[in-house]
Amino acid sequence: MDDNNTERDHLRSSRRDGQRASDRDSTRRHRDDDRADERANRSRHGDRDRDRERGHRRRSRTPDSRDRRSRSRDKERRDRDRDRDRDRDHRDRDQGGRRARDEERDGGPRRRDHDDKRDGRSRRSPDGWSSRPKELEDAPRTDSGNARSLIKRSGPLPSQDDSFAISKGEEPEKPMEKPNFGTSGLLAAASNSVTQADGTTITLKYHEPPDARKPPPRDLWKLFVFKGQDILDTIELGTRSCWLVGREHAVVDLPAEHPSISKQHAVIQFRYTEKRNEFGDKLGRVKPYLIDLESANGTLLNGDKVPESRYLELRNKDMIQFGSSTREYVLMLAPKE
Repeated sequence: MDDNNTERDHLRSSRRDGQRASDRDSTRRHRDDDRADERANRSRHGDRDRDRERGHRRRSRTPDSRDRRSRSRDKERRDRDRDRDRDRDHRDRDQGGRRARDEERDGGPRRRDHDDKRDGRSRRSPDGWSSRPKELEDAPRTDSGNARSLIKRSGPLPSQDDSFAISKGEEPEKPMEKPNFGTSGLLAAASNSVTQADGTTITLKYHEPPDARKPPPRDLWKLFVFKGQDILDTIELGTRSCWLVGREHAVVDLPAEHPSISKQHAVIQFRYTEKRNEFGDKLGRVKPYLIDLESANGTLLNGDKVPESRYLELRNKDMIQFGSSTREYVLMLAPKE
């Protein structure tokens, strides 16, 4: 009987212990679940706070906030500059007072000027700059403070020796003259010579320019030779580009027998010229020109003497006279059909 009771109590106690263990396990599980929920809530709240802070930062990066920050920085800089200027003014005022007291103690500004000249220092003006003579005020200042007139040159950079010479105020050596391979006219004069049958040579005084052209067939230029009211001759000028007038029959194109006319007196030259219209297009024409070859008695154009060795443009109905001859050479352009 006692054994049965003991066994029953043992079973009851073991059941009670198992119930307590299961209760402890369930309590521990509930506690773990609560802690996990609390950690999850805390992480969510932390993410929300971080998002809110990031959004606040993002909202703070606006143009107005940048302007406010820049204005605050500018204000701080102005305040700093004002304080520095105030300190400098106080310091200059203190130095001026000490300088005045030193002058009174030393016997006035004259002695201080004498000491400054003896020490090689220049007297300073009230504005802080050293006083300079009037002629040196306009001169440019160099890094060393001395006024020096600079030599400005154009073209390529000078050599090293020339640079040193310019810095010292000296004139650099002039470069050697380069050889000139241009035409001097001597070969042309030698080639434009005519040998006569007796062996004598006649050198032409005139050479055609590069723009020499024959007039086009549509421009019918004619030269009428008048003596009083009579027409002595009519010359069509479109057959060549140059017409030499003179008494030298071996070389001239228009012979003139009057003794006042030189052997090679003048030339009627056709030249090609270009000009642009109001639209910028090039327009070229062949026009007649008159040039006097430094004749002894000169050439008249419409009653006026023409300058020597200079081209003058001829126009329709111009009248030319050579020397003292009474013959009149009238230039005419035939009308176009």
